Amino acid sequence: MSTIEVDPTAAIASRIRAGREARGWSLAEFAERSGVSKAMISKIERDETSPTAALLGRLSGALGLTLSELLAGAESHSRRLIRTHEQPLWTDPATGYVRRQVSPAVSDTPLELTRVELPPGAGVAYPAASYAFIRQMIWVLDGRLTFIEGEVAHRLEAGDCLALGPPQDCSFRNEGDAPCAYLVALVRR
Repeated sequence: MSTIEVDPTAAIASRIRAGREARGWSLAEFAERSGVSKAMISKIERDETSPTAALLGRLSGALGLTLSELLAGAESHSRRLIRTHEQPLWTDPATGYVRRQVSPAVSDTPLELTRVELPPGAGVAYPAASYAFIRQMIWVLDGRLTFIEGEVAHRLEAGDCLALGPPQDCSFRNEGDAPCAYLVALVRR
């Protein structure tokens, strides 16, 4: 079965605006907390631009949400089984990396599993704020991944698994000439 990728940009825009408004933040306050300009937040909230993974990382971190929570669709929180063809996909417009939300959105399970395919030469960076409230492990499924955590570069091969340390600015990079696939497992602190 194939997976149909639906453009989630409008839903992302709504979730970002709802999250900001629920906290009583002005655009200026949200911009200060996230490090994203007021103009860009406004464009994202009005669904005038498709945000990149890096921007979503900053916005989700400021809102205290995981990137998966921000990207999550309206699926039921009582479903324990999510078939491959039902798993939501999102493609970063800047890098072409594809996120597949593997785990069902079950409200009483703290674990999230996300499969990412990073094209050759692509990279994406996230601020430390994205990791302030979660613990993560990265398991490389195929290819090679360079994960930069603060000042330390971890060069990971297929089968390697890395537990992330304290929150730091980080980036995922595929410096090879073949796609890299990895699984991110996370739990809230």
